[in-house]
Amino acid sequence: MRTMTADVVVVGGGATGVGVARDAAMRGMRVVLLERADLAQGTSGRFHGLLHSGGRYVVSDPGSARECAEENGIIARIHADAVELTGGMFVVGPEDDLEFSDRFLVGAREAGVACEELSLSEALRQEPRLNPGIKRAFAVGDGAIDGWQMVWGAARSAREYGATILTYHEVTDLVVEGEGPDRRVVAVRAHGLKTGEDLTVSCAMVVNAAGPWGGKLAAMAGSEAVEIVAGAGIMVAVNHRIVNHVINRCVRPSDGDIIVPDHTVSIIGTTDRRVPDPDHLAIPREEVAQMLDAGEALIPGFRQTRPLHAWVGARPLVRDKRVAGTDTRHMSRGMTVLRHSEAEGLAGLVTVAGGKLTTYRLMAKNTVDAICEELGINRPCTTAAEAVPGSESGRNYRITHRLAAREKDRLENQTICECELVTRKMLTELMDEQPDASFDDLRRQLRIGMGPCQGGFCAARVAGVHVCRGRVDAAGATELLRTFLRHRWIGLWSIIHGEQIRETALDFWMLQGTLDIEDLPTTARPAAAATPIEGAEDGEQLPEELAAALAALDAPPGFDSGATVGAAMEEVRA
Repeated sequence: MRTMTADVVVVGGGATGVGVARDAAMRGMRVVLLERADLAQGTSGRFHGLLHSGGRYVVSDPGSARECAEENGIIARIHADAVELTGGMFVVGPEDDLEFSDRFLVGAREAGVACEELSLSEALRQEPRLNPGIKRAFAVGDGAIDGWQMVWGAARSAREYGATILTYHEVTDLVVEGEGPDRRVVAVRAHGLKTGEDLTVSCAMVVNAAGPWGGKLAAMAGSEAVEIVAGAGIMVAVNHRIVNHVINRCVRPSDGDIIVPDHTVSIIGTTDRRVPDPDHLAIPREEVAQMLDAGEALIPGFRQTRPLHAWVGARPLVRDKRVAGTDTRHMSRGMTVLRHSEAEGLAGLVTVAGGKLTTYRLMAKNTVDAICEELGINRPCTTAAEAVPGSESGRNYRITHRLAAREKDRLENQTICECELVTRKMLTELMDEQPDASFDDLRRQLRIGMGPCQGGFCAARVAGVHVCRGRVDAAGATELLRTFLRHRWIGLWSIIHGEQIRETALDFWMLQGTLDIEDLPTTARPAAAATPIEGAEDGEQLPEELAAALAALDAPPGFDSGATVGAAMEEVRA
């Protein structure tokens, strides 16, 4: 049993948890962060990539709108390398109520959200693929943000200030001493999923930043003061940037009303439904069809674009008794920072939930302020003034950055992933920095396999680099590859139709036909592959069933496609 001592233990390695670790470390506290998987593998890595201007909430949730408007510029500055300043538009579609747009303008002014009405000709000049039947258009300060890049930037900053960040450490218990009003959380017990080692961290405060899993964590301390609801929503990426601004539908927040240009793709989102368990999230094909229909209302021809990948995330919403328990769409997006000492006489525990990725820094500030108040510490927050490592120049991300870099080093630095322009050096440097990182951990930080081929061409190369670097043997590389493909398949099975059938069939025949990957002997998965299957519903198909699925799968409901899987397979085989 390993033991550690800290002032603050943060449970949860999403944006808010890492933000709390950074803030507390910058205020001079000893910090340990525990995350059961990889950083930003949960909610913070499962969204549509939007850096909110606040416009989305100016009518429905003015408080959240104001917070987003204030934090937008701060995040774009301290996380410059993770933010693309795309700008955004809110448009009134042909079927939308004009009266709401009047309320939108008033709400934006009152919430401090910068907003300018555009002429229809100017809106269509800037975004020619917009529905020509739009009735009004407004420019706002939306942007696109890479959640993984942002969280890892904050994590590196926290480590520079002395924080210890332990991924793949699952919390098993909160240790409580005392009785009645004298109860206090005094330690956290965890189990290293890769090391197999048990760990106890003694501490003065625990921060529950476990997102949609926060209710389970609070229950370990016997708390009944907070009810966290998981609101699941799917997103779909299509294979190119069909717009260069974030396009929002000027209506009350609804399903499929945002299209975000993110890196080389466009993402539409999202649905919203309550789920009982954030570990088991389905990607219903009817919701995929719903997203494509919603995109068509904003961008005619959206349905003819090729879907690349679908995924699902669970929002951690604090139960709002003003709306039905199943109505996650209309629960507040505002943040909650709960001191359990005040709420139920349980000292040493603070829960933070709700909010938006855009407001993560503010949520962290308010949380650490609560910690300081409980511990009698008077140290100011300085996170808004200091850029994270990699963003010191203040230059924001541009889609052409990697292309420009490859023009300079293409002769001496092998390109491993052509879709996302990932080089061998980028891969090996990250492997050296994080020697126990899984294939999927590397993917999240480098975007390996996230382009049009979804890993069909680059996945085997990455596995080969692991062998060349002595990380695994050939059998271990095979298991790395199998695990990676399982995770990719979860986001593919619900969108396989039309041209995507042919792409999936091609990838399958390359990997199975040349490497016979599903028929090779099975070995124990190496530590670098030991990562939970992401977002899988228990009954969903995985790669070993891919051949049967491709042979039997028809177009999902709502898709008008004449292509059949059998025909696609025959075409690829020929």
